[in-house]
Amino acid sequence: MNIMIAGCGRIGKAIAGQLCEEKHEITMMDIHQDALTSATNSMDVIGYYGDCTSYRAQLEAGVEDADLMIAVTNQDEKNMLTCLVAKKAGRCRTIARVRSPQYSQEIGYLREELGLSMAINPEFVAAAEIVRLIQIPSALEVDTFAKGRISLISLDVPDGSILDGMLLKDMPSKVGASALICIVERDGQFIIPGGFTEIRAGDRISVTLSLADVSDFLNKIGIRARRIRSVLIAGGGTIAYYLAKRLIELRIDVKIIEKDPERCDELAELLPKAMIIQGDATDKALLTEESAEDMDAVCALMAHDEENILLSLHMKKTSEAKVMTLVTRNSYEDIAGELPIGRIISPKKITAEYITRFVRSMHNEEDSDVIALYQMKKGKVESLEFSVGNDAKIIGKQLKDLNLKENTLLACIAREREIIRPGGRDMIMAGDSVVVVTTQKGLKSIDEILK
Repeated sequence: MNIMIAGCGRIGKAIAGQLCEEKHEITMMDIHQDALTSATNSMDVIGYYGDCTSYRAQLEAGVEDADLMIAVTNQDEKNMLTCLVAKKAGRCRTIARVRSPQYSQEIGYLREELGLSMAINPEFVAAAEIVRLIQIPSALEVDTFAKGRISLISLDVPDGSILDGMLLKDMPSKVGASALICIVERDGQFIIPGGFTEIRAGDRISVTLSLADVSDFLNKIGIRARRIRSVLIAGGGTIAYYLAKRLIELRIDVKIIEKDPERCDELAELLPKAMIIQGDATDKALLTEESAEDMDAVCALMAHDEENILLSLHMKKTSEAKVMTLVTRNSYEDIAGELPIGRIISPKKITAEYITRFVRSMHNEEDSDVIALYQMKKGKVESLEFSVGNDAKIIGKQLKDLNLKENTLLACIAREREIIRPGGRDMIMAGDSVVVVTTQKGLKSIDEILK
């Protein structure tokens, strides 16, 4: 596909990098030459210097041949205007980044009036990711499928667990038939397991199961599932606002520490049920005074990655709280991943996943669609949910007779209200929703899991 991206910031580069891996033709527009040069030097993209809101500039950049315009500059109004111009000039589909809480409340109206195919709010989706992690507190990662009925959770196998030394084929009889281990991470290697794969203490596993079965499964494998009732949020930015608003709706106690007095006043008005504290969240004396070590979860969401990392290191050392850390700089992500700072939250990566899912679905509008897509294990593994169309070749065949591509696992089948853990005699039917975990990249339909 021919795709144009307006904006060469962190979000734009993350999206471009992901779509380049998908073998799309990418043109990036920006009014900052340095940002364009950085993008064109590091990726196989075309750079165009110009104002993305200009009709003439879009024509010169090739919008008439574009299938999709993605506007992710740092201004909501500019993104919406860019998409409106692209819709008229190129008749292409459009995606706009819309960050403001005010616009987000009116997004349905804006999408209809502007003809947007999609509106994406990186801060909102980052907050939603944190909420998922809080709802399953023992999980390192949580992805959801089948409209929230299926969870894919990442866990560390504890010492003394019933799973230690167990072959995967024995798991249904000893632990329960509702869970399926899809990925095993061991010594930096990622394994798509088979029946004779042995699970060991210290492995990091990814498991699919229904949300209702999560607590029972965790208890059986020796992980104490403690409900989170209180959350400390360091930083009062947009992500913090979205997160606090949702947590309050879930009846979780929220405490926010923010440096800026004016922002504290705004948050106190917007979030009357949250406790707002003006101060520096990296100040140990303040953390002690506010009993930070007694909180069930701590979310480091300040403006600077360094502050977030330092706070998270401190909290992991002094408390048993579940810790989540906002990291936005590319240069920090690999280093941060090696540190004990809990779950790293990256809005740009989450946004890139959403947009990649949409782009893949554009290929399959008359057949199977990619409903959900998550990048896992530093992008080396993907979990996808496919909607199975009437013409899919995979329909009606027993799973044991399918010749799947290497390192590809059928994790779950959702059929109407039923959740099916796939067995050899099960079959995929039209209308099913199928979850697949694979190291294969760029799958666009359910039939592409076959050799």
